[in-house]
Amino acid sequence: MEVKDSNGNVLNEGDTVLVIKDLKVKGANMTLKRGTPIKNIRLTDSPEEIECRLGKSQLVLKTCFLKKG
Repeated sequence: MEVKDSNGNVLNEGDTVLVIKDLKVKGANMTLKRGTPIKNIRLTDSPEEIECRLGKSQLVLKTCFLKKG
């Protein structure tokens, strides 16, 4: 199972990705701004989602809003 970003690049465990669109985070009063780098991603069972840590928050993001950094 290959996990791909919005441009079709293959994502691997530990990669750095960039957010391509402002995203409101459900359950937290924060917005991820476009261009925010996210380091050390973890792959999930779903090829459309990744897990990451931003500050003290654990997030699950859809790969269609990310590009490899």
